[in-house]
Amino acid sequence: MTQPTQIGDGTRAVRAGLPEASKNDPTLPGPVFAAHFHLPGDVSGPYTYGRDDNPTWTHLERAIGELEAPGQEDVDTLVFASGMAAISAVLFSQLKAGDVVVLPSDGYQVFPLVREQLTAFGIEVRTAPTGGDAQLDVLDGAKLLWIETPSNPGLDVCDVRRLAEAAHARGALVAVDNTLATPLGQRPLELGADFSVASGTKQLTGHGDILLGYVTCRDAELTTSVRGWRKIVGAIPGPMEAWLAHRSLATLQLRAERQNANALALALALHDRDDIESLRYPGLPDDPSHKIAAQQMRRFGCVVSFTLPTRARAERFMESLTLVDDATSFGGVRSTAERRRRWGGDDVPEGFIRFSAGAEDPDDLVADVLRALDEAAA
Repeated sequence: MTQPTQIGDGTRAVRAGLPEASKNDPTLPGPVFAAHFHLPGDVSGPYTYGRDDNPTWTHLERAIGELEAPGQEDVDTLVFASGMAAISAVLFSQLKAGDVVVLPSDGYQVFPLVREQLTAFGIEVRTAPTGGDAQLDVLDGAKLLWIETPSNPGLDVCDVRRLAEAAHARGALVAVDNTLATPLGQRPLELGADFSVASGTKQLTGHGDILLGYVTCRDAELTTSVRGWRKIVGAIPGPMEAWLAHRSLATLQLRAERQNANALALALALHDRDDIESLRYPGLPDDPSHKIAAQQMRRFGCVVSFTLPTRARAERFMESLTLVDDATSFGGVRSTAERRRRWGGDDVPEGFIRFSAGAEDPDDLVADVLRALDEAAA
């Protein structure tokens, strides 16, 4: 059921991907658990084997496509078992030995492992920071430009339109990791990207209970190559996960509004504290990324980052929180935070905190964080 473009985000989210109404059928059909389907005679029809396709995926893929590119009939979405499965599918379906790929040097912490694997396959990997559109300087000769904006965990933003135009002028494809923004915050295909890729584990589904990834693409040939990679490696989501994800989309706008408002409220509360260093949130008017973010983002996300003076201070802060879980990932309805350096993969200070604002009452959340900061300083 494709929705018109001239409706609000909340309306689109609750209706996206639903089948045409049929008397006595559920509005959102339950998950289809099937490894194979009845298939007499010649192979035909959309559903043949469970690694290739599934009706539950179809509903979810249509829903995500309607959110990523409203009203665009030529857009296809493919769902995966995780965000990294989706990222890998784009990289390894589009690149071969001798190609050049440009990655962000400040992106998701698994990228160093990705770089090792790409290099082992004979692919040249170049890196540059997200901020200042620095990837422009290493684009010549590239086959694929990978953008992560806002970056995770530093929250830098780059000009997607500018980078996409420059990449296409050099014959390169462009993929944008849209995890932190979600389709309600940013639509990479409208900004010129060839692929919009994301982890649906985060704010898209928002409950911290499933792993999921997706790739949305407008080019049928590119989509076919990504689909082929999914088939080869079998990086498919279970039908229950796909159904839970679709169910969760109905509340995306409600969750995003509260979570993003909480993130801004927290950033404002931290803004003038002497014990806070390097506060970042693209929604703050004086954030280094705000000008570009305001031009291409409709919402600024639920993640705030900041640095406390020492590792010990950051750990005391985490221990003092009562309404915030010490956990990795982000985007859930329950606020989470972590001292990010504990993983070892991010180039951040020992006291760096990535904070994901949940859906708690803003006064309660801000009060808990300020109290924990005061206790950590004592």
